[in-house]
Amino acid sequence: MTNKYKNSKGVYIESHTDKGGKDHISFYDKNPSNPKHQSIHVNYNAKTGKGNIVESNGSGGKTTTGIGCYLTTACIRHFKDNFDDNCFELTILRWFRDNFVSQDDVRHYYKIAPIIVEGIEATSNIDIIYDYIYENVVDACVTAILEGDYEFAYNRYKSSILSFEESFAKPLLQKKMVKVLNKSITK
Repeated sequence: MTNKYKNSKGVYIESHTDKGGKDHISFYDKNPSNPKHQSIHVNYNAKTGKGNIVESNGSGGKTTTGIGCYLTTACIRHFKDNFDDNCFELTILRWFRDNFVSQDDVRHYYKIAPIIVEGIEATSNIDIIYDYIYENVVDACVTAILEGDYEFAYNRYKSSILSFEESFAKPLLQKKMVKVLNKSITK
């Protein structure tokens, strides 16, 4: 079932869940049947915690940005088939984020987390890494929060972001930059 909405400024919004259970929300600057429309599509799979944002400029050009949360992904891998996006651990971590983590840190996390996930997914020992994240970040932070040790939880959260950014995001971004530079040199 597709839900459609048009606001007073002529922006069209559509949402639906496909046969595979993936959720999609699309924003169009004008009627999507117009071939020159611009759009943003948000695609999300609640089972995997992954998705992407696809932007179309109306002239055939598209950019795709992956979305993903390495804490959610670690929980998914840990719980396997029994995962629930509103599980106890993620509910506690979201409460902590909303009450104790600065907006600058939250914005940074949401910018870098998808790159960290992409970097982890490019390694050969994915399950070992996500087990480590679950045990040493998710579980450690949840335990500290429940014990009222918010300083430990915050420091563990912050240091994990910086460490994983250095270990997984930075090498991935360097690799992508080399490809871009090589491509532009060969033109």
